[in-house]
Amino acid sequence: MRSWSDLPVGRVVRLDVDADAMALSIDPLPPGAPAILSYRPRLAELLDDARTVAELVASVLRELDAAALALFPAWLPGAAGIDGPGGAGLRAVRALALHRASTGEHYGPFLAELAERALAGGPSAFPPEVRAAGLARVLADSYGRNATAVLVHVPDELGAAAQEVFVAGCEWLAQRAKAGVWLTGAPLDAVDRVPTVRPRLVSGPTGTATPTDPRWHSGTPAIEPGGARMSYPAVAGRPHPGSPSELALEAALARCAWAVGRSWNQTYLPHPLAAPIRLDLLWERERCVVEIDGPDHRGAAKFAADRERDVLLQLDGYAVLRFVDVQVLTDIETVLRRIAQFLRGRRGTEG
Repeated sequence: MRSWSDLPVGRVVRLDVDADAMALSIDPLPPGAPAILSYRPRLAELLDDARTVAELVASVLRELDAAALALFPAWLPGAAGIDGPGGAGLRAVRALALHRASTGEHYGPFLAELAERALAGGPSAFPPEVRAAGLARVLADSYGRNATAVLVHVPDELGAAAQEVFVAGCEWLAQRAKAGVWLTGAPLDAVDRVPTVRPRLVSGPTGTATPTDPRWHSGTPAIEPGGARMSYPAVAGRPHPGSPSELALEAALARCAWAVGRSWNQTYLPHPLAAPIRLDLLWERERCVVEIDGPDHRGAAKFAADRERDVLLQLDGYAVLRFVDVQVLTDIETVLRRIAQFLRGRRGTEG
């Protein structure tokens, strides 16, 4: 059994653990873990016998690139107030990127280009090898981690040729990016060079865990059927860039004076023997937690897990206000009114 810090980076391994339990256990990122992103490739493309390693690599790099751009400015210190290419924006982020590279392991020209593209868009001019290494460093920096790993779901129904292309592409990524590539999902019976390891399971909120433990809260965007999707944990202090409902709520709260004191995606530890819980939105002084529930919260296991989380928070004096994502996106005024009413009650104010 291996802990998160023991799992290898720079190589491809298969994780002997339930894929759903693994997905739930990486948000929030466990201590000692690299920055972990989850990737589900398009099955239709992998089933194409003409699919090449270069094409697979290109599709993964597009997804990693999109994640890095969405996470800006988490990976570029000093860029938080720069939100557009106008004025001196491009020159400012370029200077910040070059300074950042001069004090660390980043390749300055790549980091400067990525920072500029975060503001102005456009494709990268760098070759795949440079992009793979640079994106892995940027993603690790976004979460304050030393390395990056990609949790790749192996689709069902891959033939022998497709399995070989799939593994070769994963090996390319692991070697060029010096990242962990951890496989879950369907077996690769036609490829025998991928070793299997079993990570040590992480405890759930009340201190117990099983391979199918459903009790971790997952804030990563849902995977659309049939679509390639790179999902990733939220960065503390910011709404998740892949969550339209979190972004919409933050945009609305930013216009409300009463919303002062809020903090997004904070980690909370109910007690020393419990696993941490990631809270969507927190007002610490008022001890108010706001959770935005997507479709995955409507299943029986997740519903029960949410109730357990709520009880743990309530025992510590927190109130939990829950809204479904559709409500946030279609009736945000009601959501704002209910949050404001609660906060004013806790503050002992009116109006």
